[in-house]
Amino acid sequence: MTTIGTSPIIEENLETFSLLWLDASVNDTQENIDAQHQLRTSINFLKIFEDADKCEQYIRSVPKDDRIVFIVSGRFGEIIVPRIHSLRQVSAIYVYCKDKKRNELWSHELKKVKGVIVLLDELISQIRSDQARRNRKNVDEPLSMNFSNTNTNKHEQSTSDLSGQFIHSQLLIDCLIQMKPTSNEKKEFISLCQQYYKGNTMELSLLNEFKKYYSSERALWWYTREAFLYRLVNKALRVLNIDLLFLCRFFIRDIQQQLEQRKCSSFIHVYRCQLMSNEEIQLLKNSIGKYIAMNSYLSTSVNRRQALSFLDYSSDLELVLFEIDADSQLKGIKPFSNITSYSYFPEEEEILFTLGSIFRIISVNRDDDELWTIRMVLVGDEHQDSNSIINQMKNEYMQQETNIITYGNILRDMGKLDEAEKYYRHFLNQSSNNSQDIANCYYSLGTVASAKGKYDESLQWHLDALSIKMDKLTAHDPNIASSYNCIAIVYRKKGDYRQALKSYEKSLTIWEKTFGENHPKVAMCLNNIGAVYEDQKDYSKALEYYQMALDIAQKHIPIDHRALSAIHNNIGNVYCMLNDYDHALEQYNEAFRIKSKILPNQHPSLATALRSIGMVYEKKGAIQKAQEFYKQADDINSVI
Repeated sequence: MTTIGTSPIIEENLETFSLLWLDASVNDTQENIDAQHQLRTSINFLKIFEDADKCEQYIRSVPKDDRIVFIVSGRFGEIIVPRIHSLRQVSAIYVYCKDKKRNELWSHELKKVKGVIVLLDELISQIRSDQARRNRKNVDEPLSMNFSNTNTNKHEQSTSDLSGQFIHSQLLIDCLIQMKPTSNEKKEFISLCQQYYKGNTMELSLLNEFKKYYSSERALWWYTREAFLYRLVNKALRVLNIDLLFLCRFFIRDIQQQLEQRKCSSFIHVYRCQLMSNEEIQLLKNSIGKYIAMNSYLSTSVNRRQALSFLDYSSDLELVLFEIDADSQLKGIKPFSNITSYSYFPEEEEILFTLGSIFRIISVNRDDDELWTIRMVLVGDEHQDSNSIINQMKNEYMQQETNIITYGNILRDMGKLDEAEKYYRHFLNQSSNNSQDIANCYYSLGTVASAKGKYDESLQWHLDALSIKMDKLTAHDPNIASSYNCIAIVYRKKGDYRQALKSYEKSLTIWEKTFGENHPKVAMCLNNIGAVYEDQKDYSKALEYYQMALDIAQKHIPIDHRALSAIHNNIGNVYCMLNDYDHALEQYNEAFRIKSKILPNQHPSLATALRSIGMVYEKKGAIQKAQEFYKQADDINSVI
């Protein structure tokens, strides 16, 4: 286990499928205990229950995008199966009993019941066979899709925008890909796998093979193999498991390089089959003409018959066929590649689209055979909105060498403060860091401590960073100005306005001398000075500085930049204090519009913005409207 992982990552299910076994006598015989070890070779994550209520409670707690294979005794099954059968997370049910005929009577119309079985060896054999088919076809595993306009806040959202969650997930992946390889990154990943698959002889054997023979040129071969890599990587990408993604970075980097090197050079028409719920189909129907982005790799086939052969026509879910057009000549598209000659299964004629690929939904139709056909087209620069935001933010995060600090900075701006701090501290534990990197890490630790309200700790981190910078850099280096700026922020939060203004003036002097008076850094500093005057209730002075900051920012900062949202929010604060609610609302709305584009759906800053809008409506006497915004804010806070 890497030193990064201070949380019990191994106790999680790192794969999509889990196996549950409910039976009052599940641990009573050596035969049953031996069977548990055998079953783990099919599904690694196994949980045993002897109490039906606890089992049902656990099943309902499993996310809908995970999948459960459920073994249950006849006595418990007759009670619990009808109650949990319709749950999306339940994929297959096996009734293990002594009275086959009796249990077939109550279960024969329940499609998820795949067998009523008396012999233990037969149970193990059928689960192995069925799960191998599920793993092979992957049609019941959820597609990791990010839809246009899926932000939980519906307030003034564009119908074409992809969410800030997608944008930040792409930034994290780009960061991982650009990190320099290290000598121990593969070893750290293997160490995690050895712990996670402990006792699973089949996976440990594959892991040993991987340890001995893996090379970058074999990344796609390993990804397409029925083994732990595909399952771990896809689950990590789908749920954005930041620790596991970090450990998988060498493998993701190798896949990306192979797809780039072997990308298609012509137009293709491909197919992908999937089992989906009515709810998922409705979401696709509501998204016709809009965009969806794939958070993971998308496996497709040029052979329609081959794709259709993967469908399970006995399923109670909807049968879906995706038809995708992709033109490799389009500008700005993510690479896709015919991996037939590099795949573990070359007969599938597989086309693999890289993670982050964006598609537009053309149509959603159902034919007489009850097959849904979803037509999509791969897009590139057509979706410039998200691309420009991603590129702009990438340039900011990765203007210096991309490393663990960069990864932590992205997590910090996603609102994941504890996770960011963990990676910063891991970076400091490395022995090969130079002084400038250490200063940058101290600086980032200071920003996290400030965001957590630990102002004394934050100030010390920033002073330590400044000390290193002053020793290594010239007096007017912009990096020194950044430290003065953050020191000023902490002084302001501590209520020491004199020291705050003094430090801001030092920042402003350096930035104006280095970049000129019309630069985004200057705008940021003017905005921060305005905040000091606002805190001192000098609203006219605050508004003067905010307006100067806005004038510069609107000319020299992209329209959806987070710095602009901060300025609009601050101007809104002043107008609200001056009882100018119409102008306050205008500014708060613009701040929210920007935040909703660039921040993940559950970012606390979105809740704050919504609450500010609600507060203005309340002051205007529009109580019902205010309550709507308060509720949206509470909904976000409830899942943070």
